[in-house]
Amino acid sequence: MTPSTSNSAPSRAIIVAAGLLAIGLMAGAFLLGNQTKSIGSGRATVTVKGLAEKAVKADYAEWKVQASATAPSFADALAKLRREKAALDQFLEKQGFDASMRREMGENVEPHFVEKEVDNRVLRVQEGYTAIHTIVISSKNLGLIEKAYKAALDYKAAGGTIDYDPPQFLVSNLEEVKISLISAATANARTRAKEFIKQSDTELGNMRSASQGAFYILPVGGESGTDDYGGTYDKTTIDKTARVVVTIEFNLK
Repeated sequence: MTPSTSNSAPSRAIIVAAGLLAIGLMAGAFLLGNQTKSIGSGRATVTVKGLAEKAVKADYAEWKVQASATAPSFADALAKLRREKAALDQFLEKQGFDASMRREMGENVEPHFVEKEVDNRVLRVQEGYTAIHTIVISSKNLGLIEKAYKAALDYKAAGGTIDYDPPQFLVSNLEEVKISLISAATANARTRAKEFIKQSDTELGNMRSASQGAFYILPVGGESGTDDYGGTYDKTTIDKTARVVVTIEFNLK
């Protein structure tokens, strides 16, 4: 007896529908599995700043001084400068600076300008020439430079031709100071990170990334501001504070 075609068609439709439903469920499960895996693969992190500072002391100094002279002609200005320079050399030798401590920057002659009122207008007019000889003094004897800096005022008051800047007090091992501070600041960042997660169910993991921020050399008691990068270098004081900031990102586990 031949089966009825009217009964077999619905059966095939049911089988096809069931197959499509199974495929759909499998695809949905696959997609859901992939999404869960993606979410689970994300790493939670915490980012903190670490700070460290230490007292440092300048161990050498530089002091820039100049002899200068102004005269109507180029030649006269140069000749007058050399006389002033000889007197300045005597002053520096008297202060205890031998030739090994002095770096001669050489002679320079340039037009000398003054402002004059001409026809109700203020004009910049050349009047002769100015000659300059610059000397940079370097010494590890900071007291010697401090004493000479004070004596320069009396030398100028007595008629000596001298122009000068304040001494610069410098730290020679800045790189060593910076490295030691980076290590201490990194430890400080780890301590801060542990405090952040203290009340959570997570633990601090490995360092994920790190960057050095601002590096400061400040006068004792000086403020560093809020800049994350850059820094300052105080050269006006002997006793200083070195400070560094780092930014560390840690994984959480």
